[in-house]
Formats: sequence, C-alpha cells, structure tokens
Amino acid sequence: MSDDKIPAAAIWALGVTQIIGYGTLYYSYSILAPAVAAELAWSQQWVFAVLSVSLLASAVVAPFAGNLADRFGAGRLMVPGSLAAAGALLLCALAPGRIGFAVGVLAMELASCFVLYSTAFVAIVQLGGARRGITHLTLIAGFASTLFWPLTTLLHHHLGWREVLVIFAALNALVCLPIHWWLARLPGRSGKALDRIVPATAGVSIPTASRQWSPLFMLVLAGFAIEGFVLSAILVQMVPLLAMVGLGGASVLVASLFGPSQVASRLINMLFGRGLSQTWLALGATAALAGGLAVLLLTTPSVAGAMLFAVLFGFGSGLMSIVGGTLPLELFGHARYGSYVGWITAARQFSSAFAPFGLTLMIAGVGVLPALWLNVVVGLFGIAIFGAIALIGGRKPRRSGSADAAAPGAAMASPPPWR
Repeated sequence: MSDDKIPAAAIWALGVTQIIGYGTLYYSYSILAPAVAAELAWSQQWVFAVLSVSLLASAVVAPFAGNLADRFGAGRLMVPGSLAAAGALLLCALAPGRIGFAVGVLAMELASCFVLYSTAFVAIVQLGGARRGITHLTLIAGFASTLFWPLTTLLHHHLGWREVLVIFAALNALVCLPIHWWLARLPGRSGKALDRIVPATAGVSIPTASRQWSPLFMLVLAGFAIEGFVLSAILVQMVPLLAMVGLGGASVLVASLFGPSQVASRLINMLFGRGLSQTWLALGATAALAGGLAVLLLTTPSVAGAMLFAVLFGFGSGLMSIVGGTLPLELFGHARYGSYVGWITAARQFSSAFAPFGLTLMIAGVGVLPALWLNVVVGLFGIAIFGAIALIGGRKPRRSGSADAAAPGAAMASPPPWR
C-alpha cells in the first residue's frame, strides 16, 4: 500500500477538520474555564474535574470507535461524529447550570473519539496512505493550538463563553461535516480488506485477539499512558501554568510557540526520519517532554527558558502524535489497525483524564513548582518504558520477502511517518 494512492486533497481536508476539532473540543477549554467557573459559581478545580471525567469516559469508548472504524470505515464514522461534536458544543453553550454543562462536556469528549486523530489515522490507512500520510496530517493539524488559543482569547474578549461555543459548534457543522461527508465517499480499502494484509514487520504475527494482549503491546499501552499524563497535565492548563511560574503577560506568547514546534518536529521527521525506528522516535519524544518541563522549572521565571520549554514540549508532543499512529504499524502491521489505535488512544485518554484535575490538586496542596517536578518524574518512567520497547523491538526478527522490509517499520513501499 503506497501513500501515493491517497489524494493530497484528502490529507489537507482532514488537516482542516483536525485543526477545528482539537481547537474547539480541547484547546479552547482552558481559556474559557475561568469564565465558566465564575458564571456557574464553581471552582476551577471542578471545571477541570468535569473535563477529567469526560476524558475518562472517552477512554472507555475509544476502543469501540476503533472497532467501528475497522468494520464500517473511518470516513463514514466521522460524519455522525461531526454532528455529535457540533451538538455537544451547543449543549454546553445553552446549558442552564452545572449539570447541563457537565453533560455537554461529556458529549464533547465522546464525540472526539469519532473525529480526532485516532479515527483520522484509520481513515488515511483505509484510503491507501500510511506513515507519510499520517505525518502530513499531523504537520497540518499541529497549528491547532497556535490558532485556537489566540482565537479563543480574542473571541472571548468580545463575546461571552457561550457565544464562543456557538461559533465553534457552527465550525464543526458547516466546515467539518461536509469535509467528512466527502471523505466518506472516496474509494479506499475497507477495514476487512486491511485485515487480510500480512504485517510487513514480522516482529509480531497477525494480531489476533489473543496476540493483541502480548507483553509488548501492554508495554506500548503503558508508555502511551504515561506520555498522555505528562502532556495533558501541562497542555490543558499551559497558559495559566506559565502565568503561575512568573511569566505573566508573556504566557500566551510563550504558549503559542508550542504549535509551531509541533509542526517543526513533524517536518523534520518527514524530511530526515525515513530510516528511523518509530520505537526510538517515541523514546526521543518522551525525553523531550520531560526535558522541556525540567528546563522550564530550572530557568523560571526566565522568558527565554520558558520559550525553550515550549519548543521542546512542542517537539515531544509533535513526535508523539506521529508515533501514536506509526508505532502500531511498525510493530503489528495493518490488520486490525483501528483496534490497536483505539486501545492506544484509550490508554492515553485514561491517564489524561486524571492529569488536569490531579495537577490542579497537587498545585493546591504542595505548590506549583513541586507539582511540576512530580510531572517530570512521571516522564522519566515513560522514558524507561519506551527504552524497553525499543530494545525488545530491535531484537524481533524481520520477515524477509516483503517489498517493504527495506525500510524499518515500513508497512508499505514508501517509508512511514504519523499522527
């Protein structure tokens, strides 16, 4: 399967929907949370607790969404997903009180399982793309935070948080829905057809249900769970956290470097990472996350140090987005790819569900700097796990006789990149 089979327009169109999806369903939350808390007479801890519970619920749904994408096609799944995302944002905007808002946020995160990266990656593979197509998608979608943090802030200066959410609902309904409808009509391989393709990397044989829960796959889930915790704890509250450590008015500017850094990491990987094993890429990405946060803590309140943090954190996040889609291709092949990505997404979401609220509680209990140092320690565990995966994966024999065996981890003729 070659990436040449997927239309470039499909990658760009999916990139637009990912920018809008992540921007409206995720990145805008921390900007609007203080106003939501003030109007609903809630503490900000409880506003983020609602997000945490909703992320936990989406972790339960993610494997189900992956199975549906395998069975019916990811493009078809994204059409009702767009409707659900728009409806959930409207539900939040029109919520008369706390319960209504909480239900809306829950609906938002459940809808995200059907429209964001985990489903978009499966759509790319089913349309005939793979690692390179995934990398191109993440390259485009990396601007979500750069665009939507300032955009949400600007809109909120002139409108209430409810009106901002109505605008975001319209974006999902009027932009994302037609794009997903078009993608669903493009010809491509069905999930069942992909299940008949033998994995190009024979480190693990065709992933039957019993094979899926191998010790290697459990390590993969643990690594992505830790990465999800470190990333979510900081990312959801990045602008407020930077203000807490002394950046003040420079917080938004510093945080805005995160998105371009994600894009830069994906571009560098696309240009120079063709022969790089995705397990080692995951190891480097996890090190960038933990190292970037350590730089922030060691240099605070230096703006230059904070900018280096944002660049490193963006690099780590950008690369982890790629390996979230390419690592299962490298280790397990195409068969049941949607299921593998669904479980990886679940592991990430499960830990991400506790991260924002947990970090908020830690900050309230021990202070912002000790709480952030604890996050660095968690990142060190992630480095150890991905190091173990790289060593185990390196000892797996590669199957000869495949046209794709020349490129490490490639599941098709052209080398891979991703999410």
